[in-house]
Amino acid sequence: QLVESGGGLVQAGGSLRLSCAASGSIFSINAMGWYRQAPGNKRELVATITGGGSPNYTDSVKGRFTISRDNAKNTVYLQMNSLKPEDTAVYYCYVNGAVVTGWGVYWGHGTQVTVSS
Repeated sequence: QLVESGGGLVQAGGSLRLSCAASGSIFSINAMGWYRQAPGNKRELVATITGGGSPNYTDSVKGRFTISRDNAKNTVYLQMNSLKPEDTAVYYCYVNGAVVTGWGVYWGHGTQVTVSS
């Protein structure tokens, strides 16, 4: 249902932009966002954006990451600047969306972000 792209390897201080596009079977979307999970750690919320476009961020990424969405494309983005080694994780997008059977939460397959020191 969700296709992610944009992960990779970058040096500390660099930037990456993640994208996540929802498939056509999801015909209405409310909130969208990103989680991440580093090895040995629990999955943590990174950023969310409401249907009205209001963003929220976890404290560790405030001022460095920007979440945005393109409703016409059913796509959510995460612009990551000033990356740090501790940002290294698998990043997962999610959407709270509606299909013919009702509303649910859908997840992307994850994309690896590795920040070298």
